[in-house]
Amino acid sequence: MINSLKTIAVFGSNFTGIYRYPLTKAFDKAAGEIGMNLVYINYIGRVGTSYVQYGEYEFDLLKNIEVDQFDGIIYDGEGYNDKRLAVAAIEKLRGVKCPVISISSYVEGFHNVRFDDLYGFRLLVEHFLDHHHFTRIGFMSGYLTHPDARGRLNEFRAIMREHGLPEDGAGMFEGDFWFNKGEQAADYFLSLPERPEAIVCANDYMALSLITAFKKRGISIPEDIAISGFDGTADGQETMLPHLTTATREQYALAKSVLTAMEKLIEGDESASDICVRSSPIYSHSCGCLKLDYRKESEKIDDMYHLIRGINYHVLDAEAAVIRLDQADSLEKMQTIFNELAVNFGSFRSFFLMLYADDEGRLSCNSDFTSSSGRLKPVMWLDHDNEYIRPEGLLEKGYLIPQSSSERSHSYLLTSIHTSEHCFGFATIEMDNDGRSREFYVMWLVLLGMTLETLYKNDRISKLIDSLESKSFRDDLTGLYNRRGFYKMSQDELNAAENVIVCTFIIDMDGLKRINDGYGHYEGDNAIKALARMISLCCENGEIAGRTGGDEFSVFAVDYPEEKAQQFIRRLQSMAQSYNETSTKPYQLSVSCGYSTAPSDNAEIDELLKISDSRMYKEKSRKKNSRK
Repeated sequence: MINSLKTIAVFGSNFTGIYRYPLTKAFDKAAGEIGMNLVYINYIGRVGTSYVQYGEYEFDLLKNIEVDQFDGIIYDGEGYNDKRLAVAAIEKLRGVKCPVISISSYVEGFHNVRFDDLYGFRLLVEHFLDHHHFTRIGFMSGYLTHPDARGRLNEFRAIMREHGLPEDGAGMFEGDFWFNKGEQAADYFLSLPERPEAIVCANDYMALSLITAFKKRGISIPEDIAISGFDGTADGQETMLPHLTTATREQYALAKSVLTAMEKLIEGDESASDICVRSSPIYSHSCGCLKLDYRKESEKIDDMYHLIRGINYHVLDAEAAVIRLDQADSLEKMQTIFNELAVNFGSFRSFFLMLYADDEGRLSCNSDFTSSSGRLKPVMWLDHDNEYIRPEGLLEKGYLIPQSSSERSHSYLLTSIHTSEHCFGFATIEMDNDGRSREFYVMWLVLLGMTLETLYKNDRISKLIDSLESKSFRDDLTGLYNRRGFYKMSQDELNAAENVIVCTFIIDMDGLKRINDGYGHYEGDNAIKALARMISLCCENGEIAGRTGGDEFSVFAVDYPEEKAQQFIRRLQSMAQSYNETSTKPYQLSVSCGYSTAPSDNAEIDELLKISDSRMYKEKSRKKNSRK
């Protein structure tokens, strides 16, 4: 729970993009007025025009979200460029306890918004007929296999018939709902026996492409031909000249209607599920209702210039971010860099990066990570207003947004952090302005994912190096240091020792050849491993032990006077005796030991080992003589 306000999740895709972002701002405004929190569960899907693999790991985010923590859910299916994500999201939301409203497409089992788009479309066509008194009106349809294209064409034909005109008006051209057919459409309409006075297009993109094609052919809009679109895109209203006459679903009205209905549905009022939104016309320059205000357009051009110049600076910021993040060798440094350089998408109130953990509590950037347990850990925590309570340790599955001390309406954008190889977790951000350069935020998410991938691979390389180094210092049979490892570690300890007694031991197994000859080398290896375990158990005060020969072991110890050395040997002999008393082996395990001590200031390991070895052989000879 964020605070005491109702929290609504909005599932959708590309909320940072130019086409869906205005919808989020409309919902933010309406939620602030009503008093609700919004959590946008944002998917990216395809990156660019062709990189479809980016969306593969976004399914992990969907899998790890506990949907029943929300008071209500809004599903926006229009922005998905990976339809598999849309299908998966719908299946995730089926059967949830809270109300679910679909705002852009009909979904069986959800509460659905009904869009009366034909109302606004009809007003556009009738505007040309009744206000401008045009009788030669052409129609540019979308591809006719699309239900919206068929619906708008049928409505156009009905209006034409109602006014006693041919049902296809001055001519009908099948377009593609995109920019690709403008040239062909222009040639078609200009080839007609009578040039159309106006052309109604089934959406803005086709209208813009048609205007561009007419301009190339010397046709003035609207003086020669008036044109309208449909959808109310920012391109048509702000960028293209003349600005486009169109019709649109007013997004704030949609947001207010949906959230008001959601509030009633949460309270149990099922009658609120009948939500209908009408499109409304925008009469502008391309039909001749408005004249271009060149002073105003000049100011817009100035604003555009400043925007483009700002974007150029943002690109430089992005380049700096790439260079700096390449130097990040820890999660802490990654946060520092983000906090310093993340300025090119607008300022933010808070930013949280949550990483998945496995069943062992290892984070997803750890190369030993297995698979997500659903548990999380916040590894980046930027709370500029000090509104949130930072939890300690690992968080349980389903945690999304930290608890806030503020009772204001909050709006968060939650997006997966991943690469094409790993899914690391998700980022949650709360902006405090309109985020005009919001596309750069997605770039930051990609960069953070790549940095985590680098940390993951660096950790793997480091562990591999440690493993190889360990193997180069370790004896494969016993796990003790080999000769090389023993000498290195012992010399390091001796170099660090000051004013203490150091000691070396040489330990040799008696009769290994007899065991090998009588019972095989497998049993000989077992005997060596048994002795190695005993030596390891005796090394409980920081002693360094190694297998330095076939059946020969060496031990180096710091701060080891004579009494301590003798205790070590007595304990080892006692262990050997206990082993023989309890073992079912057909042989007895016996060891011979020699040791030597010296002050650390003038000790040499080779000299100490030489003395220890000599004493060990004296011990071995004494045993042989005693058996004669």
